[in-house]
Amino acid sequence: MDRPRSVERSLREAAPHEIFDVVRSAIVRRHRASAVDLLLVDYAMTRLQPVGVLPHTRPPVSVNDSAPGRAFGAQEPHCVHDRSASEVTVYLPVSVRGDRLGVLGVTLPGDGEPAAAVLADLQECADALAHEVVVAERDTDLFLQARRAERLTLAAEMQWQLLPGRSCSRPEYSLGAQLEPAYAIFGDCFDWSASADDLYVTVSNGMGEGIDAALLTNLAINALRNARRAGLSLSDQAYLADQAVYGQHGGSQYVSALLFRFHLPTGQVEIVDAGSPKVWRVRSGVIEPIELEAQMPLGMYEDTSYLPQHLRVEPGDRLLFISDGVFDALSPGGEKYSLRALAASISGTRLLPASQVPRVMLQELTGHRGSGPAADDSLVMCLDWHGPTADRDR
Repeated sequence: MDRPRSVERSLREAAPHEIFDVVRSAIVRRHRASAVDLLLVDYAMTRLQPVGVLPHTRPPVSVNDSAPGRAFGAQEPHCVHDRSASEVTVYLPVSVRGDRLGVLGVTLPGDGEPAAAVLADLQECADALAHEVVVAERDTDLFLQARRAERLTLAAEMQWQLLPGRSCSRPEYSLGAQLEPAYAIFGDCFDWSASADDLYVTVSNGMGEGIDAALLTNLAINALRNARRAGLSLSDQAYLADQAVYGQHGGSQYVSALLFRFHLPTGQVEIVDAGSPKVWRVRSGVIEPIELEAQMPLGMYEDTSYLPQHLRVEPGDRLLFISDGVFDALSPGGEKYSLRALAASISGTRLLPASQVPRVMLQELTGHRGSGPAADDSLVMCLDWHGPTADRDR
């Protein structure tokens, strides 16, 4: 039997569009599998889409009420037995650094549970495939196309290409975020980046609609990244992004943004609120908004200076970053979501991992708003702070 590193080497040597074929061939050879399928979660995170050459693919399955969806949600292998055929299908999460990409389904001979060594080997194959899918998306459209349950608008295409992922995790924290309407988003955006000591988180909303809003948000996010990668302070990052947007639009367009820098060893947080979305905190079961001093949005005026604010997060804290499209959404009867439903949604999702919270909250928002089209983009980001690691404490 080949060792997992042999599969990893074959994946690195394969053409980007062939990496799933490499994994499938290896699993068939090593475990006599009769079927191997890769299902990627769609942009709305409601369906798992089979990977294949379009349009010759099988129908998608639901994330909410299917065996593959159970493995995707729990992030653990899930087995389904077919006694009549003497087969068992194992569904394994395909994820990388906390970013949930999809599920690998493997049908094996036998009536009983697969041996622990077999499950471990299959999970290693799924993990190796996840890493290669992320890399391959730079050079092939196969996996990006497979994720689409419907066509993206051009503005949505621009926004999704801008995002870092939809979840990530490290021992100190877990992050999850989602945008809606997933296939027609235009102005809302999120970004994050971590180093050994710092986690930077940005939530932004470019004014306007369609491509204009997407272009504006792209300018602001890339200006912030440019300043961050130059090693500038959080205030200077906001200042230079403000200058970039103002220089392009002269104050006629602007971007509301919220910038966070978490110091991972201590939990100290630096914040710049540039007319931002709202932030809520859950601490020891208590739900409360974090009141910040809102400063001017990026690009509204020339030479705006930004002053940082500070707070500290404690192990067990949950922060929720919520855009105006969520906060101000109206029910058919005219009641704002923020009046009662938001707190109920935050409380109802308190036991879910951060990666699942945004999708569930946005589904509940749809129920509050009704079946009509959304009046604005909606963004929810959830950050669970676990605290410094034991290695840091020593």
